Amino acid sequence: MLVVVNQPHTSFRIEGDIPVGILDYVGREYGKENIVVIDDDGDELLDPHEMDFYKKAKAEETPRKNMRLFRRNLKMTQPELAEKLGTTKQAISNMENGIRPISKKTAKELAAIFKVSVSNFI
Repeated sequence: MLVVVNQPHTSFRIEGDIPVGILDYVGREYGKENIVVIDDDGDELLDPHEMDFYKKAKAEETPRKNMRLFRRNLKMTQPELAEKLGTTKQAISNMENGIRPISKKTAKELAAIFKVSVSNFI
């Protein structure tokens, strides 16, 4: 599979077996209208957001999984995120593992840290 992003001042390609989380991140970051997916044969242009694997992954998306995905995309450890939020590593772990819910206040702080919509964490 090949994913191409074209936007003013930004252009890149991702080739190979592309994880759903990467497609989702690229779609949120650059806007799905700026993404073109070309199948393995190189013949057909596909909207990744209309593909079955993407729809399935999107349906399984949760605030806790988003929190972990965004943290890992920034190569941030749980203790580093805890420091930014003024909490503990254990609290971050509990949120990422679904033991503790993400509060509205924390969701807003996460959105600011990761520069994404607060809806990713609610």
